[in-house]
Amino acid sequence: MQTDFTEVKRSSIQVPTTDCLGRAILRVLPKLEFSSGPGGVSVSQIELKQQATSVAKHGHTGFLFPGQGSQYLGMLSDIASEEAVISDTFAEGSDAVSLDLWSLAQNGPAESQALTENTQPLILAASVALYRLWLQRGGQVPSVLAGHSLGEFSALVAAESLAFRDAVKIVRLRGQAMQAAVPVGTGAMAAVLGLPDETINTICADASVDGNTQVLAVNFNSPGQVVIAGHAGAVGHASVALKEAGAKRVLPLPVSAPFHTPLMQPAAAALNEALEHVELADAQIPVISNVNARPHTDSTTIAQLLVQQVVAPVQWTSCVETMIEMGCADFVECGPGRVLSGLMRRIDRSTSCYAIESPTAFSEALNQPSEVPIV
Repeated sequence: MQTDFTEVKRSSIQVPTTDCLGRAILRVLPKLEFSSGPGGVSVSQIELKQQATSVAKHGHTGFLFPGQGSQYLGMLSDIASEEAVISDTFAEGSDAVSLDLWSLAQNGPAESQALTENTQPLILAASVALYRLWLQRGGQVPSVLAGHSLGEFSALVAAESLAFRDAVKIVRLRGQAMQAAVPVGTGAMAAVLGLPDETINTICADASVDGNTQVLAVNFNSPGQVVIAGHAGAVGHASVALKEAGAKRVLPLPVSAPFHTPLMQPAAAALNEALEHVELADAQIPVISNVNARPHTDSTTIAQLLVQQVVAPVQWTSCVETMIEMGCADFVECGPGRVLSGLMRRIDRSTSCYAIESPTAFSEALNQPSEVPIV
């Protein structure tokens, strides 16, 4: 796999993009500017200082927001029966998109719940509802946020960069545009288990004949778990080669659109246009971008990265590693399901990750003692 390096301007030093560039670096490299490389987004020393200050101020808790695939019928029903903020948030989201999200969450049908244009606002509403409850119950403000694909929008709502009503509308449009970008049957995705990233990248490159027959690694979810996507034929050829190379399993995913590939360019263009009509504020809490696994607070940069994310791989393993390097030892999975908690165990077993979708799990996470940050 090609390693993305960050160029430190006015210096010959090179630092890996996934480096958190914490307080120690800020002390010894004054007045330097950092460029994210291929992402084309720069991070100044001032912004990095602000992010380090946020970690010191808020403690060492990182919040993780799930993406598509974490939904299920009846999600959040138990906790909603005890906490009005859950149903209130769903009602607000439903009003924004003229769709009864709570009924869809509880009653489905599953086929409608699985439609991308419905799934995305559904998961966002559930994630924001739990985050609002967390704050309402006196939970610690997280030091840094990250969301897996769609979950990045939930993170931006939590960071007060994007208004909830705007976010619900945007992700519904995003879902519609992603599904419409490629005719049904043209694209495919598959999960690959048990091979190094470098091997998967090499095999995908060999299976990609040209721009009209492409397959790429698009989700680096954890060590040994990667999702590939692209033209259906190329995904099929790569899947056979990956099995021959020793993959434990290669599992076709029940989706027809090859998310996070260049084939999604029409969807990226639609999202870019939609974001031009939405007010984005600077994030009050750093949000790790899926594109370059770096923390960002600048609203212009965030908008650019959201558009890039549609056609770029999700660097989830690197995102989590960046949060750990920033000082996070405890994590909260804020949304339906426990997918990200499972990935966390594969990325770094020394951390704690609490899924908070049920009343019992929520209370357990809320009552965990927080560490005193080291400044």
